Amino acid sequence: MSTSHIHGRPPSADASLQSSAHEARIAPGEIAIGVIIGRASEYFDFFVYAIASVLVFPSVFFPFEQRLEGTLYAFLIFSFAFIARPFGTVAFMAIQRRLGREAKLTIALFVLGVSTAGIAFLPTYANLGFASIVLLALLRIGQGIALGGSWDGLPSLLALNAPEKKRGWYAMLGQLGAPLGFIIAASLFSYLLFNLTTEDFLDWGWRYPFYVAFAINVVALFARLRLVATEEYSRLLDERELEPTNAIEMGRSQWRTLFNGAMAALASYALFHIVTVFPLSWIRLYSTRSVGDFLVVQIIGASLAAVGIVASGLIADRFGRRTTLGAVAVLIAVFSGFVPTLMDGGVLGQNVFILIGFSLLGLSYGQASGAVSSNFPSKYRYTGAALTSDLAWLAGAGFAPLVALGLSAHFGLAYVSVYLLSGAACSIAALTANRALEMRD
Repeated sequence: MSTSHIHGRPPSADASLQSSAHEARIAPGEIAIGVIIGRASEYFDFFVYAIASVLVFPSVFFPFEQRLEGTLYAFLIFSFAFIARPFGTVAFMAIQRRLGREAKLTIALFVLGVSTAGIAFLPTYANLGFASIVLLALLRIGQGIALGGSWDGLPSLLALNAPEKKRGWYAMLGQLGAPLGFIIAASLFSYLLFNLTTEDFLDWGWRYPFYVAFAINVVALFARLRLVATEEYSRLLDERELEPTNAIEMGRSQWRTLFNGAMAALASYALFHIVTVFPLSWIRLYSTRSVGDFLVVQIIGASLAAVGIVASGLIADRFGRRTTLGAVAVLIAVFSGFVPTLMDGGVLGQNVFILIGFSLLGLSYGQASGAVSSNFPSKYRYTGAALTSDLAWLAGAGFAPLVALGLSAHFGLAYVSVYLLSGAACSIAALTANRALEMRD
């Protein structure tokens, strides 16, 4: 006779207790480490390309254009990854259904690594002509597809396993990968700018960050596979129904949630590039200020963003994610009105713009993951969280450097204010309509 019968307890109760005990061993902190490592590596890749789009690609791949037009062309190719990302998500969800989670993640990060390393070895326009631009665009599309495929469900798993009154805290942990990735990427470029001549930097120095990005991808791959490929995590992901679903089916039944989720985080994603990529391009084109020095200020700003992300977790747990996101969206709307004054205010004004902008970004971005993953039924949460994030990036950030620089160069910095204000207004409207997020809080 089994021990369960001896103690008057049915076998199903034993199984339930074993499952609960097993689940209890999965510490949210351990999941958080995997999320931070994965996101930091992705954002490092992201910012290496973004900074190179300002400092390198206009001269190396578009030498036949003026600096402004060359930068705009570089930003156009920059946007290709955001356009490709949802397609990558859908394609790799199909791969996961056929081959499994581990194979999907391995293939995605392999494609990301090859695309990133390929840029490091890419011949310039002087050596290959227009074909070099085509190859750059294809490799950028490869990065976008791979980023869509690298979704591993760990952020959703982290949110589901967080203590009830600390969901805001655990939601922000994975977001720390963004400032961490920016700090490493900006520090590397700043070091190269300070220690190389302009000729050496444009000739070979700019390639080193892409080599480093490839190496970091390899480390991150093994760190994430260590979590995702284990029996414990696979079982927990299955128990939480974090499995891919048909994108068409999900779109038909959850399109309102997809739209609201993307719009709710729009202020954060729009601000993301307005304080990182756009001001760097503005300084490069319209200021005599040292780009290396400006990168140092942005590194300080990214550190403030990290503090803001941590603070957002505490604030959200006290007041709710919807309230937190809405309040910061209002602050971003107010901040948008000062863009022309600060960016045209010399070194002091530009520094204030960067430091305040990054601080607001941290407060907003720290809870953006909660906005894009909380409202889906469990069946659709895995695919829905990935696609909503893709759409938020595409709508809010994908074209932000291109639009902001184009508008400011031809019509004035006031139009950047309008652009950022429109993102904040969309977020406020979506959060007002999105009562489900408040109910979940």
